[in-house]
Amino acid sequence: MEKFDIHILGCGSALPTLRHNASSQIVNVREKLFMIDCGEGTQVHLRRSRLRFNRLNHIFISHLHGDHCFGLMGLISTFGMLERTAQLHIHAHPELERILKPQLAFFCNGLPFDVVFHPIDPAKREIIYDDRSASVETIPLKHRMPTCGFLFREKPTANHIRRDMIDCYEIPLYMINRIKNGEDYVTADGKVIPNEKLTFPADPPRSYAYCSDTVYLPRITEQIEGVDLLFHEATFGEDNAARARKTQHSTAAQAARIALEAKVKRLVIGHFSARYEDEKVLLEEAKAIFPHTMLANENLTISI
Repeated sequence: MEKFDIHILGCGSALPTLRHNASSQIVNVREKLFMIDCGEGTQVHLRRSRLRFNRLNHIFISHLHGDHCFGLMGLISTFGMLERTAQLHIHAHPELERILKPQLAFFCNGLPFDVVFHPIDPAKREIIYDDRSASVETIPLKHRMPTCGFLFREKPTANHIRRDMIDCYEIPLYMINRIKNGEDYVTADGKVIPNEKLTFPADPPRSYAYCSDTVYLPRITEQIEGVDLLFHEATFGEDNAARARKTQHSTAAQAARIALEAKVKRLVIGHFSARYEDEKVLLEEAKAIFPHTMLANENLTISI
């Protein structure tokens, strides 16, 4: 099975702490790297992850609060010093281009690569990226400013070939890919060998939903139903439910209810408030509702 890994680079909230970095993740789909959010200090944890910088070509920014985008300028500058030549694509609210372009002109004049901005409408559900491996769709959320999450869906792969049948019927090499893609095989004497006898089904395509800063929003469960892994912010526990409502964040229990109602397979919670010195209280709160919950942590890798 090809890679579909989530690398947590930062899972803290707005106030910096010694325990957690600001929000950022890398999604590795079949060795293509996608970054979600880029808080301050992201490039340090990216180095620690030992992922290859040159495989990162697309960055998705959920919203324009600093703990989700203050690391962009530093990362772009570093790419310039590494003599990157491939385009870097940034998918974000259109205001980000207006904010960053003067900074790029001042601090990063003469970059050896192009920074390409792709404006997205956080209030609209739409596919904003699509290739042969995966698609990325926005998940409209509700926060103090326009915010969206991102839904990564792997594309289906071809069936797996049965080598014993290939040898049995002496099927020529040029037919292998055609059989993988569903063709039957006709022998020299005209006998039709059905495809299901020559192959076995590919693994089902996988999916990952990232729900950034948001109030408890039950309407998203329809869009993320059945995903293999859900990341949902859990800034507070129920002990601070009033604070969560005021700041338009979610509690761990609310994140777990979303996971339960959406029938997801696993939940990882993050974006922890600095007031919690031990996030196990948030984990216990979430697991009481949705047992298949884990805590995000820097340098954690989750394979789907």
